[in-house]
Amino acid sequence: MSTEEIFVGGQEDTLSGLFPEERAAVARAVPKRQREFADVRACARSALGRLGVAPVPLVPGHRGAPQWPEGVVGSMTHCDGYRAAAVARGTEAVGIGVDAEPAEPTPDGVLGVISLPAEREHLRTLAAAHPQVAWDRLLFSAKESVFKVWYPLTSRELDFSEAEITIDADAGTFSARLLVEGPVLGGERLRGFTGHWAARRGLLATAVLLGSRTETGAGAESKSETGKGPAALR
Repeated sequence: MSTEEIFVGGQEDTLSGLFPEERAAVARAVPKRQREFADVRACARSALGRLGVAPVPLVPGHRGAPQWPEGVVGSMTHCDGYRAAAVARGTEAVGIGVDAEPAEPTPDGVLGVISLPAEREHLRTLAAAHPQVAWDRLLFSAKESVFKVWYPLTSRELDFSEAEITIDADAGTFSARLLVEGPVLGGERLRGFTGHWAARRGLLATAVLLGSRTETGAGAESKSETGKGPAALR
């Protein structure tokens, strides 16, 4: 897997690196959105270059999912001040999901929308032991990373209530148990995902790498490039 990340502090002109098709996709967007779009695609093209893949347009499809070159899987993320992308050859991975968020609690009312009752109880336990982490925002990030793997595999939505997240605070990992039927991969039904998370530099990041084989029970083989944490924020 190849990854690239940048911390953005200024108003750099990255729009000049966009392909015409990409420019058209954000022609009506506000300047901030255009810069984010361009920055994260610069990350993605750098990561693809490490795989020996020539620069190509990375045009968003349905739900904004980037259209990767044939034989490549990948994921992008951006938030204020930070952009990252991760890619892999399709022979090495089935899917990738990465997400970064500000290390701040979610706005009032959001947690009730994105979480299940069991998850809220789990977060209360985590917060009592580790109050320095915005666990509700981390839960949201983990679900975003899961969705970014799920959607390209199924072309179906995955509601926040359709995957139950359990976070391991000490190991820096999380698991997602699917509450809806998953696709069949390698002859086995996908039951869930495992991933990694990190909290540093004022950001929270999560990553899921769905390997080329499934495991019984827990779900899919899922690891980061290093095996120790998400591709971002290492």
